[in-house]
Amino acid sequence: MSTPTPPAETETALARRYRLELNTGTDTTPTWILVPGVQEFAPKVEPTQQKSTTYDDEGWADSTVTELTWSIETKLAHRCHPTTGVFNAAQERLRLASENFGSASRVHVRYYDREGRDEAYEGRALVTWEPDGGAADDLDTIKVTLTGKGKRTKIANPVAPAGGGTLTLAATEGKAGKEVA
Repeated sequence: MSTPTPPAETETALARRYRLELNTGTDTTPTWILVPGVQEFAPKVEPTQQKSTTYDDEGWADSTVTELTWSIETKLAHRCHPTTGVFNAAQERLRLASENFGSASRVHVRYYDREGRDEAYEGRALVTWEPDGGAADDLDTIKVTLTGKGKRTKIANPVAPAGGGTLTLAATEGKAGKEVA
């Protein structure tokens, strides 16, 4: 009996690998701005399954995926300017969308792996803005849920190196020299 070859992938990816951006421009000329202060980030795709069992299944249940929904749950440190106290523009856009109807209630977002891996998506979403509250010594944090409105589209990762190869974090994070495969 042969021993299976151990996998070459021995490093664990970090949860902070995601970057969330908001389009403040138009569909034809997007202007992507960072949503800062992300402390937690959980993208999800959830299938709706309908029972499709027939007599041919001989008593075994069968289901079929009939719909997909996507969402992002994130926790943000509520950012403001150190001198003026004005809240961050991207975070404010999310808050205002959560208090509106129709097209004003939707935002155009994209998220991607900041180390250049293939995982990158964009779409339109409805916003839920829920301040966490807390004690006098707590930070002001917000739970934001982005609920997909329509299709989530796979995109080319905006920080992926052209033609493959390695990516340096210096190019995307302003840090010196660390290479990421």
